[in-house]
This record gives sequence, C-alpha cells and structure tokens, in this order.
Amino acid sequence: MEIELQVPTYIMNIPTSYSTDIRNNLWMEEYYKDEIIVNLSKAIHEMWEVYSFLSCEGFVYLLPNPKGSKLQDLTFVANNGIVLHNIENPTFVGSNFTVKNRIGEENIGLNFFDQLGYQTIKCPHLFEGEADMKFIKDNIYVAGYGMRTEKAAHKWFEDKFGIKIISLQMTDPYIYHLDCAVFTLSKDKMIVATEAFSKQDIKQLEKHVEIIPVTIGHSRAGLTNSVRVNNYIINGSDIDFLKKTSKDYKMERDKNNKIEEIAADNGMEVCYFNLEEFMKGGALMSCLVLNVNYKSYKSDLF
Repeated sequence: MEIELQVPTYIMNIPTSYSTDIRNNLWMEEYYKDEIIVNLSKAIHEMWEVYSFLSCEGFVYLLPNPKGSKLQDLTFVANNGIVLHNIENPTFVGSNFTVKNRIGEENIGLNFFDQLGYQTIKCPHLFEGEADMKFIKDNIYVAGYGMRTEKAAHKWFEDKFGIKIISLQMTDPYIYHLDCAVFTLSKDKMIVATEAFSKQDIKQLEKHVEIIPVTIGHSRAGLTNSVRVNNYIINGSDIDFLKKTSKDYKMERDKNNKIEEIAADNGMEVCYFNLEEFMKGGALMSCLVLNVNYKSYKSDLF
C-alpha cells in the first residue's frame, strides 16, 4: 500500500531519450534546423540542477526510462498524468495523448504508480496530465480544454472521482497546455494570464480562488510555467545568456521582475534555473516536474 510522504514529493525523468526530432508544438517551429538540435549532456545537467534543488527541499522519484526508448518527450513528466488526492484511494490517472509520437509515455507512468501502490487508470478521453489540470484545494481542480485535452475528460473526472473541475477554454495555440497560463501559488491564490480566457471562465475561477493577474507576455515568457516547493517558486530563465539590447532580454527581465514582485508580496522567494535545452522542445520548468503530493500547496504560506 502506498504511504504518502510527509514532505513535498515529485517525479522527474533523466532525459536520456530526449530529442527534438519531431516538432509537435508551435514553439519548436521558431527554431532553425541547426538551432533545435539537443545537447543531451547539457540537458541532463540542466535537469539535474533542478532535481538537486527539489531533493534538498522534499523528495523526488525518478521515472524510469526503458532501454531503447524512443519517447523523445518522456522527460516532460507533467504530461504523463495526474495524481488525485482527497478521494477514497490515492489515484494516478494516465494521459491519453493528442500528439501521436507521445502515445506510450503514459504506460510508463501507470506501471510506476501501480508499483507504488496507487490505484491507476487511463483517461478514456484526450487528456494531457497535470500540465492541463491543476490542483487548487480540497477536491477542486482547474483544467483546460480545447488544445490537447477535450472537455469530455473534465466530466469523466467529475463523474468517476466526485471532484469538481473548473473548466477553462484555451484558444491561443502558443498556450497549448494550462500551465502556460495558470500557476497555483497557494490554496487560496492562483496566478493567471487572464487575457487567455473568457471573462465568464475567469468569473467561475474567482469563486474558488483569489486571482493574481499577469499578461499574455508574462505567460509566454514562462512565468506560470513554474513549480512551488515549500516557500520557493522555481522558474526557468536564460536571462544571463541573452544580449541586454535584445527583445528577448526585455521580455525575460519583465517576466522575472513580475514573478519576483508576486513572490515578495506573498513571503516567497524565486530561484531560477537555465533550461535552454528544454526550451527547444517547447517546454519550461513545470513540464519537467509532476506533483506526487501537494504538501507545499496544502500548507499556509509561512
């Protein structure tokens, strides 16, 4: 039987099969052919820096990478599925991928969580894991639909597990997963790129959580694509490697200033990690980390 650890717990994956051979999102289309090639040694080092930090603050499982695996995006474990809590049995729901070259990743997650003693099940509808569904508090989640996840998945979760889903329709092709526009800061506060959603959807979300608004520009620069561990927000930033006169530098600086302002207002601290190799795959911090429990989010800020 699974025993829940009493510290923030996560899953990551060593990116030994990571590549950008198949471009499956718009961010990847921004790269020239010679620019998008992954430096695998550097990618492993970048992942290990994040792993080391999270391990000092909590506990991190490593999702195994099968011998000979060709799953280029397996390292983006937030898409593998989602762990549900506050229900009768802790459960891992595996994803049902829209992108064909990602099909099969969820089986590795399902097998792993089965070995840990979780109830496991694959979502019967298109669904791309925690990246598209964020825990708020109690039995309440917010979930996106319209890009990689279909709305029918939300109803299935509600009917199957008795949880409440606040559905947000996604229409921006650059915000193809919910974590590109939403970040749970605490059990009472959520950072949201409000321009990415309809006013009606935002009003529904406001009934359950205080919204801290950020711009589309902030979200596209990766502000919401963060992970919380204890009183830290960890975020990807390559600002030290950008020319100070460039447009990218200004966007990154504005994003960093905003997230630091939010952190200061809430008694938190931001830690940055260079994730240049994972940006080639259209991914940033929260893509690399799957929450096994929500200890940081269930606690009051301190």
